[in-house]
Amino acid sequence: MVLKIFFPQCCNRADSGLLVGRWLSGHDSAVVLAVIHYPFIPGQVKQYIQQIQARSGVELSVLGSWSLPKEGQEGMESFLRDLSTIFPQKRWLQINRELGKTGFNCQVLSRDQNGRVIPREIKKKADKIDGERKVMLSQLHPIENGLSDPTTDPTSELRQMFRSVALSQPLFFLDRYDDGPLKSTHWQSEGREASIIVELLKHSTLPLCVLIRWLLSIWTWICDIRVFSLSPLRFLSSKLSTCVQLSYRTEHMRTVSSQKPAAGHTEFMRKANMVVSVLLDVALGMLLMWWLYKDNHISMLANTLVPAADHVAKELEELLQWLMGAPAGLKMNRALDQVLGRFFLYHIHLWISYIHLMSPFIEGILWYGGLSACFGLTFALSLLSDMVALLTFHIYCFYVYGARLYCLKIYGLSSLWRLFRGKKWNVLRQRVDSCSYDLDQLFIGTLLFTVLLFLLPTTALYYLVFTLLRLVVVLFQGVLHLSVDFINSFPLFAVALRITRSYRLAEGVKFKVLCEEPGTALHLLMEINPLKSSTVVQLYRTPTYSCYPKDSWAALAKKLFVGELIYPWRHKTTKTD
Repeated sequence: MVLKIFFPQCCNRADSGLLVGRWLSGHDSAVVLAVIHYPFIPGQVKQYIQQIQARSGVELSVLGSWSLPKEGQEGMESFLRDLSTIFPQKRWLQINRELGKTGFNCQVLSRDQNGRVIPREIKKKADKIDGERKVMLSQLHPIENGLSDPTTDPTSELRQMFRSVALSQPLFFLDRYDDGPLKSTHWQSEGREASIIVELLKHSTLPLCVLIRWLLSIWTWICDIRVFSLSPLRFLSSKLSTCVQLSYRTEHMRTVSSQKPAAGHTEFMRKANMVVSVLLDVALGMLLMWWLYKDNHISMLANTLVPAADHVAKELEELLQWLMGAPAGLKMNRALDQVLGRFFLYHIHLWISYIHLMSPFIEGILWYGGLSACFGLTFALSLLSDMVALLTFHIYCFYVYGARLYCLKIYGLSSLWRLFRGKKWNVLRQRVDSCSYDLDQLFIGTLLFTVLLFLLPTTALYYLVFTLLRLVVVLFQGVLHLSVDFINSFPLFAVALRITRSYRLAEGVKFKVLCEEPGTALHLLMEINPLKSSTVVQLYRTPTYSCYPKDSWAALAKKLFVGELIYPWRHKTTKTD
């Protein structure tokens, strides 16, 4: 007879008493959840088990007896065996341990048809010992290759064992602070002080959640004012990184401070990751704010910003002067080259005037903008991204002008090329159809094609230069956005849990031989296989805008070639101009 008993390691040295647990349906296995110590009153034990069943919904019973020899308790083993008549079971487990030995001796008392007790010595018994605390706190995740899933394999022996321990939390929590009439041993028995601290922390966060919900209600009322619902303000807020980050943090705080408890493990981990993300964000922001206001760093940045802007403007002027000549010995269209160069030089002069007009207010803007770091480092980085976009607005204008002109010529040349081949673009059917053209249309098309073709190198050179400048700015903003997204979405709590308490995120179990003494049952130690770190990050990452599909590198190269505008906030699902 092979009998599997899942025995908690914390009960290894428990005093003699009764084994409380359940038999796994469909399997010749039993799960021991706790040991009720002697002395006890059988009526109180039955009432205690009924109370636990009503709270947990798990069918619990007295599985048998556990005896650890001590002085003055020589007849304890026989006394506990006689209790099988008070707690009638088809099979009564009688497990005893001898001092100096690691293994246990196990007997199963079964009843025949006449009600007589027949003891059977178990020689081939798989006795699996495990830390019950780890099993109860762990969450068994489905295996990635699809071999096992809780929805497709609900009757698995291991899953029933995990589920039985997880649902039996009232058994461990009922006597957390006071032993009461019955004394028992389970994993919670060794951590009462820590449990009290955790409960006090939970109750202390209630006023904080109420305060956060009140502040969020005020913020929502301000956002619902009709002035902020105008189309220009809504469009501007959707493009500013600071407003986008503010909306994300508002949703996170609304989720964290919700009165509704977490429905499951996934939602609990999501809330915990948000809390840790907000705390880390605020801590880094306060550190940045301390550095900014220490030793008058803001004045130093303000005094450096205006000369840096003037230097960039002068470099752009020299670049335009170089393009208006013979850049790299290339033969450019003189008239178009002079028109484009003077047009862009005029914009640079406007930009320099704008910078010098704003220079007296830059230090004040930086001083008040630095206060946003108290809301978190992500707010400071988002504000920095918006300031970079504002300070490089002239580069963006140059890029838009060059891209629109280049795109117009590219589409014009492609349309005229179809004219030479007797084709045209059917707008209704979205395809190329055959078409017959007369001589005048072909002549005008040839002239336009020749003009656009010979003007294309000059336009393409300006487009190439300003596109490279624009890509440098977009790359810097992309680094800032990735930093913000990393703080928002990285599951720091889950990763820390994986490092410090790896059993909390279980992927499976493994067994190793613990004791193989002659004449005793085989003892196996069950250990939990934790999830891989990459799987933890993938499962518990908080969704943000970077989690949505974006344009591929091929689509980006195509946009650059045909002259379509590139925005850092554009996604694959949004419409392009």
